[in-house]
Amino acid sequence: MKHLSTIAAVFCGLLAAQSKPVRIDLSQEKPGAEPKAFLPMVGNWVVTRDGAKNAIMVDGRQWKRGDPSGGLADKARAIYGSRHEEFLDNVKAFAYFPIAVAQGIDDFRNGEISVRFQMIEGSLDRCSGILFNLKPNGDYLAVRFNGMEDNLVLWTFNKGVRKFVKRGAEEVPLKLKEWHTIKIAVHGTRLEGFLDGRPLLDYTLAEPVSGKVGLWSKTDSVSLFDDFTVTPAP
Repeated sequence: MKHLSTIAAVFCGLLAAQSKPVRIDLSQEKPGAEPKAFLPMVGNWVVTRDGAKNAIMVDGRQWKRGDPSGGLADKARAIYGSRHEEFLDNVKAFAYFPIAVAQGIDDFRNGEISVRFQMIEGSLDRCSGILFNLKPNGDYLAVRFNGMEDNLVLWTFNKGVRKFVKRGAEEVPLKLKEWHTIKIAVHGTRLEGFLDGRPLLDYTLAEPVSGKVGLWSKTDSVSLFDDFTVTPAP
């Protein structure tokens, strides 16, 4: 009986540890360099300073039809090993959409993901979003805010095809150079999307989520990101 109690205690401890929020720490990152906490796959991602803190900036000012990041093959191999070739092909098909993959979060299934973002500029787009359900073949989902359209939208990226899924319940104009927060909540196939705490999206996915997560943007957007936090469901 004592042995069973010990096992139960350990199991409960593991569950508690798994459900603790994981916040990506940028304090040790080097301003002006590519981030280490996020692996840039497409686009130009760099660590920058925002007041006394570090932030991640996606800089679309050098965007030319979308370019994979430097060393893409090595980065893809680092996260997917021998299965990286198909990932490379699909990511190149989505080269209009900068992505950076969070390190150390290998398989998000249920729970919440949140990130603070700040739109700086962009002539074609002003997009900031959460990348999730990223598969070894490069397929993924994204919930993003577009400052040119003032909306929160869920998109699918599947086998080289990008599809609109659902738009938020209302338009929300946001000012440039101010911090805001996107959050998604995933419970089984139910997906909810929030902007600054306001529930705007509610959608039933075709299948449960499982995969890597990270940051998402589009074309010439210049945005800052901070406080990327993943909270697994208990």
